[in-house]
Amino acid sequence: MNTPRIRVGIDVGGTFTDAVAVDATTHELLGQVKVPTSHRHEDGVAHGIVEALDRLLAQTGCAPADVAFLAHGTTQATNALLEGDVATVGLIGIGAGPGAVLTRRLAAFGRLELAPGKRLPLAYAHVTDPQDTSAVRSAVERLTDEGAQVLVASQPFSVDRPEGELAVLEAARPYGLPMTAAHEITSLYGLHKRTRTAVVNAAILPRMLATADLVDASIAKAGVTAPLMVMRCDGGVMALDEMCRRPLLTVLSGPAAGVAGALMRERVSEGVFLETGGTSTDISVVRRGKVAVRHATIVGRTSYLNALDVRTVGVGGGSMVRIGQGRVTGVGPRSAHIAGLPYACFASPGQLRDATVDTVRPMDGDPADYAVIDAAGGRFAVTMTCAANALGRVPEGDFARCDPETARAAIAPLAAVLGTDVTTAATRILDAGVAQVKAVVDAMIRDYRLDEDTAVLVGGGGGAASVTPHLALTSAMEGRIARHNEVISPIGVALALVREQVERIVPDASQEQILAIRAEAERAVVAQGAAAEGVEVEVTVDPQTNTVRAVATGATELRTQDRAHRADDTERLRAAAASLKTDPTAVQVLAGTAAHTVYGTRTRRRLRPARRPIRIVDMDGVVRHHAPDALVATTTVAGAPEALARLVGESTSYGDGGVRAPALRLLLGSRIADLSGVLDPQPLLALARSELRSRAADEPVVAVLEVRS
Repeated sequence: MNTPRIRVGIDVGGTFTDAVAVDATTHELLGQVKVPTSHRHEDGVAHGIVEALDRLLAQTGCAPADVAFLAHGTTQATNALLEGDVATVGLIGIGAGPGAVLTRRLAAFGRLELAPGKRLPLAYAHVTDPQDTSAVRSAVERLTDEGAQVLVASQPFSVDRPEGELAVLEAARPYGLPMTAAHEITSLYGLHKRTRTAVVNAAILPRMLATADLVDASIAKAGVTAPLMVMRCDGGVMALDEMCRRPLLTVLSGPAAGVAGALMRERVSEGVFLETGGTSTDISVVRRGKVAVRHATIVGRTSYLNALDVRTVGVGGGSMVRIGQGRVTGVGPRSAHIAGLPYACFASPGQLRDATVDTVRPMDGDPADYAVIDAAGGRFAVTMTCAANALGRVPEGDFARCDPETARAAIAPLAAVLGTDVTTAATRILDAGVAQVKAVVDAMIRDYRLDEDTAVLVGGGGGAASVTPHLALTSAMEGRIARHNEVISPIGVALALVREQVERIVPDASQEQILAIRAEAERAVVAQGAAAEGVEVEVTVDPQTNTVRAVATGATELRTQDRAHRADDTERLRAAAASLKTDPTAVQVLAGTAAHTVYGTRTRRRLRPARRPIRIVDMDGVVRHHAPDALVATTTVAGAPEALARLVGESTSYGDGGVRAPALRLLLGSRIADLSGVLDPQPLLALARSELRSRAADEPVVAVLEVRS
């Protein structure tokens, strides 16, 4: 019997380490295990990772050599910052004259508060001339005398002139401390923010290096030859060497793993992902097939760390009900887990006998209005999960499923106190909890201008059924619970793509400079193991901030879906029609490649030109892109430069806001090349030509253009 090649994803949480094995070809879930996270073991969390891997291989019958991809996500960096358990940073400021004034102010980072009562441990030294090796070494010795365990060098304008920072690191190398230069962490201007980002990165560097060495050695000892990857906070993975350089990229990576699972496994192209645990729900956005990211706030300050835009609401499957004056007054933020109580719906009927309702104060300082049930079997919490089961919202086989009749029996005493029936009481509980989630979801839909006609709600996490189905009902949006929702995070780790982002501030960037930044991002993911022929690069040029950003993604091996699961023409047409909210007979095939089909219809508007909404559907029947009005044209690689120049010229807008080229996407082979982030026509056409390079002259190309107002 042949065992399949597998992709392994391991999610190291605060309490448990979850691991999954996914078929590398079909993405079918083959196995899953859960082990306690080994914080107190002499090898730290590395021990739990290896234990989870061993159990997973035994469960699936796979050998270490069958592992084609191995990645793990970790909360270690996040926890270190939250707990203030970090290394002492030795910061070397560089500069003379006015520059010295700027760098000396960086010593104030020692006042940054990581946790209540715990400040960032920092020692500062200054050097005027970075080429003066003797002065640099004297500064390093002063810093080590003050307890520095890691060094950071920072100089004004080092983004453009890094030689000073590099000279300081070279002179300090004999001391054997981990080191980093501020320009290596981010290439954006802003001495203060750039250095702060580098200092926080350095504070967690020694601990992360030690863990990385242990995990890498343990994985190698286990016989796995696949390179170890680590989850990033923007939804991708990076090579272990890259993590050792920029461990800060792992901060906030927990929520990123879940949304990566929704993106890759659930094939979400537009929507909101809600990962619900026992105490809270993390909410994030997928827009046009990409996760929404922004500069993260770290230790109470904005940073240059690009992380998933995740917003957390204190409502989860275990959130307790609050009552007063004969009504439900709220849900959460305390959960049954915090209160140390079992869920009432998971009790046996006998344990719920002779139940009465009481109210408690879960923790000192909390209001004493949290409802509990005192019954024959002890005290139980009434939770969101109890209400969802009582209403039949938790599907068969779900992690949080219980006997609906037992759940109704758990709600019945509370319903009597509220003077209503069980169904109404359960509905009021979910209404109160989900209202808090809905407020955030609505705000994110507005912030990212999601198309509400096509956006879907996808629930993940063990508590998904307590929030997502009810939210879908109250918001009139399509909603579903992700398959294997309780392990969506490790699935996301297993399926995540290698990702790298390069940002530069380049005033009036030329075509050559934009293409160079694109090429740098592409080389970076290839260097980390991505297959070169599958790399996709999205370039954005922001004329207001002069920022050029290139985001490259790629798989560590070319992954092909099982052909047996491909949708036929009828299924793809139905998917497009459903997304367009029209009858299939009104939908036309406008263009296509071997991997994608473009469908469109026409909508008439009074006294205004008709619009042509389109949908791009892939071979699996998933809507990969949608536009309310677009122009679609088919050409070949040989004819594309001339055709695109004409189309872009005809579709470019001119006005008070400047020149605005159309949002352009090219369907090439198996890819959708997204060039919509560029507003200037000439760089846009240059990027399009770079996408066409090395392709056969007769290969078909489909251009989809959206005119910007």
